[in-house]
Amino acid sequence: MLAVLALAVAQGPPPEAEGVLWDKLRARLTAIDARVDGVLAVSVEDLASGRTLELRADAVLATASSIKPAILLEAYHAAAAGRLDLAEAVPLPDPRVGGGGPLELLGTGSRLTWRDLAVLMMSYSDNDAANALIDRLGLPAVESRLQALGLTHTHLRRRMLDLAAARRGDENVSTPAELRALMKAVRAGAGLPPPLAADLRALAALAKRSEFEVPHPERVHLLSKTGTLDGVRCFAAVVELPRRPYAIAIMAGHLADEPAGEAAVREVAAAVLATFERLDADSAYGRARLRQ
Repeated sequence: MLAVLALAVAQGPPPEAEGVLWDKLRARLTAIDARVDGVLAVSVEDLASGRTLELRADAVLATASSIKPAILLEAYHAAAAGRLDLAEAVPLPDPRVGGGGPLELLGTGSRLTWRDLAVLMMSYSDNDAANALIDRLGLPAVESRLQALGLTHTHLRRRMLDLAAARRGDENVSTPAELRALMKAVRAGAGLPPPLAADLRALAALAKRSEFEVPHPERVHLLSKTGTLDGVRCFAAVVELPRRPYAIAIMAGHLADEPAGEAAVREVAAAVLATFERLDADSAYGRARLRQ
């Protein structure tokens, strides 16, 4: 039986015309969900109004690399506290787990800064860069940061590509609602000096070059991270439209058909973007492209 998409309204009912667009978006997501042979879960928040649109938003699923913004966030808080020098050059990890990313191609004598490693983790989803940061920060520190944010179902339990740990049940997990909140925390940079907060956002907004991506038009600025594992595809982002920014997290698991699951994640993201771009550009009374 299909789950019912919930529309939560934080600041009173939307204007009637806007409510129609929300209803039609909800119908589009329901139709996409019906075609997915697996579990599709979505959480969307209009950051201008606080309204949310959710499908299984509390389902706990594997995150794959979409957990990496949690590592990034803790690295910048460690830098602010003087526990990590982002400019310190360190030897590259050895041995390496690979799985994509530039580090597996570099020699053992190379050195990069901690910020360089964070860049590779976010832009190329480099697993060795992520593991180097995890080892430097410590799993408990990242976990403590997540719990301080109130993300009680989000856990970094293992290093990247640690299959033995995953088989023991030590999987990295979250929910769409909490991944959405994590990306909002990255955007806010709360508790960080303004230059560090700005640099944190800059790294989260880097162009992505990893195996699975959810493309957006060049005109759209977003802070984002995807993730992919066997049977799993994830996308989490804050999309910075001028008047109607929004946060979104899409998690797909138990996928029988991975290409179809990827297509569904991209289709959900595109449907949400199309609705919010219309709300961003049009007047409250439906006049199109009034602010372009």
